[in-house]
Amino acid sequence: MARPDLNLLVTLHVLLEEGSVTRAGERLALSPSAMSRALARLRRATGDPLLVRAGRGLVPTPRALELRERVRGLVQEAEEVLRPAEKLDLATLERTFALRTSDGFVERFGPALVARVGREAPGARLRFLQKTRKDAGPLRDGGVDLETGVVEHALAPDVLSSPCSPTGSSGWCGASTP
Repeated sequence: MARPDLNLLVTLHVLLEEGSVTRAGERLALSPSAMSRALARLRRATGDPLLVRAGRGLVPTPRALELRERVRGLVQEAEEVLRPAEKLDLATLERTFALRTSDGFVERFGPALVARVGREAPGARLRFLQKTRKDAGPLRDGGVDLETGVVEHALAPDVLSSPCSPTGSSGWCGASTP
């Protein structure tokens, strides 16, 4: 079976809102003939005329009325999926982050890191976990959000890593999962 053309969902949504091939075409920047062809494709795909002539206008069929809200919801969900993510607002972030690291890291960088997080993201909490062995399992299963340490072997492709400069001036360094 051929894969359905999901662009037709947007076309159907606009056609059902406008009730006019011409107005729908204007909204979608398509010529009336291109919209007529799209309506013909929709009719073939659904097995229903969808919009039928009534006097000088078009009216939706019972099947079109049945689909109207479902199509509207699908189009809205698709638009949300394809919209850029909202910018993270650290001031309103409320989350606990698990950091797996050595005692030496916590002693050296912990106080400054906790202070900075407290200033920039007051609702965020840091939970330091002692690193007892070198494995990426806790990163993969979500038990750990960030891990620090010396990387001796190439990491698996599902683990993001960033090298640190000896002075730590790169901004951040560590490993996490996407």
